Amino acid sequence: MDDFFCNFLVSFGMSRTLDCFQTEWYELIERGVFRAKDVGFVPTVYTCNQQLKAENMRLREDLDNYKRAANKAKEAFLKMQKERDFHRMHHKRVVQEKNRLICDIRRLKAHYASYEPVLKQMTEKYQSALRQKMLTSLERDRAVGQVTGLQAILHNLQPGYAIQIPVKKAGHECERKKGLEGSTQRALQEARQQKMLDAGLVKDSEKKRYPKDSEFPVDSQVNSYLARAKECSQPLKHGEYKLENTLKLHDSAVSCLASHPLKDMVVTGSDDRLWKMWALRDGDIIMVGEGHTDWVSGCCFHPSGTQLVTSSGDTTVRIWDLSKGGCVLTFKGHAQAVWDCSWHSCGDFVASASKDSTSKIWDVNSERCRYTMRGHKDSVSSIEFLPFSNTVLTSSADKTLSLWDARTGLRVCTFYGHLHSCNHATFSPESNMIASCDTCGVLKLWDVRQAVPMLSVDTGPRSANQVAFDHSGCAVAVASSDGTVKVVQPGLGQVHSLQGHGETEMQSVAFHCPAERLLSGAADGTVCLWTYGASASMLSMERTA
Repeated sequence: MDDFFCNFLVSFGMSRTLDCFQTEWYELIERGVFRAKDVGFVPTVYTCNQQLKAENMRLREDLDNYKRAANKAKEAFLKMQKERDFHRMHHKRVVQEKNRLICDIRRLKAHYASYEPVLKQMTEKYQSALRQKMLTSLERDRAVGQVTGLQAILHNLQPGYAIQIPVKKAGHECERKKGLEGSTQRALQEARQQKMLDAGLVKDSEKKRYPKDSEFPVDSQVNSYLARAKECSQPLKHGEYKLENTLKLHDSAVSCLASHPLKDMVVTGSDDRLWKMWALRDGDIIMVGEGHTDWVSGCCFHPSGTQLVTSSGDTTVRIWDLSKGGCVLTFKGHAQAVWDCSWHSCGDFVASASKDSTSKIWDVNSERCRYTMRGHKDSVSSIEFLPFSNTVLTSSADKTLSLWDARTGLRVCTFYGHLHSCNHATFSPESNMIASCDTCGVLKLWDVRQAVPMLSVDTGPRSANQVAFDHSGCAVAVASSDGTVKVVQPGLGQVHSLQGHGETEMQSVAFHCPAERLLSGAADGTVCLWTYGASASMLSMERTA
């Protein structure tokens, strides 16, 4: 009972009454007036009331929770109803559009069907007109023959001349004199002459319209790479390849490599929208190019080494002046990403390959597109000029390679043989072979003159992303997606793998002739430098010195 009163007073905050109760209670117990057990217990009704009160509070809380859940469910239900109504209206609109398109298609079919008898009738009229024309020509020739014969008879009837009657053989046509030609023949002849004149005047008018256009060089130039190929006639040996250095140059994948034609410098392009020029020996950054708004997909040095051309996923091709350190010209015209670019040996033209299934020839001097080369049925993956020539090589995702005449923009030859999309293709230093690779790791070597494959090597099963000839033309390096560089020696029929990037995908590969090195770029932003033979030993001696 005392605990009940104490708890009651505490619950209502009656602290002074509680102190008085406890003082008087314990004094009575000490004097023996009564004992605590004689007082008894609180009636159970109070305990039951407390329990019911607690249960009531718990139920109220549950009721509030259920109300909140019900409100949320109601809101979700209303939202679903609105979405259902929206989708129902959208479905009705789509059905209406579908029915309208079906009606249009039926109407077009009926319209097209109405053309067939008209076309047949016009064809019959055309054939009838041709027959009438032939008959008219025969009648005219017969009349001309008769007139000629009568003139000859009248001429022979003059005094002093013997009478000669011309004999006309069956199937023989008398010669047509220029004076007896009809108006139709004269009009046709004048139209042919005018067409020939127009064909000659087109070039003159175009030259007057674009006076800054560059002239394509003649194809009789000597390929200077032949002498270099003879100097580097010894093929590279797999056993002499050694990993010299691994350089971390970019934050994203290295998508392209370009070696400077005269100096020990290399340019790399990356998915981080930058290109960087660095010294080959120690990897020191010389220049950084900023300007592209998407990944840099290709790069190529000017033959003199003073300029650089880059292609990008932002659909542009940019030309950079290395002495100024900035972009001096931007070509725009492709509808989708540009995958690759190449510079002509004369330095006046740039070629680009795009995902929009076209390639373009750009004139650097007149700053315009000279030709758009159409013919591939899918994305054009790579492009390259044949050294000291006007021939262009392209590879495409339509599984073919093509040779083009840059002077006319027309396709000259097509190579068939790949079973999968082609990723890259390049000429050999002697320009008598082409190496190409596809998405299943198949490397093919082609005879340029016969347009047939000479050798097929499976470096898969992973994709082969880029291919490069060494400067002797005796070895081919392939950048593979399995993280290795495959070195193929066609003469020996051997394939060797160089491990340097772990399992990171290899995206680019190139040879650097002056320093006799092999370069490979990976998806982790690193570039591996490989040396071989005497080059590696000389390098170690220089470092020791």
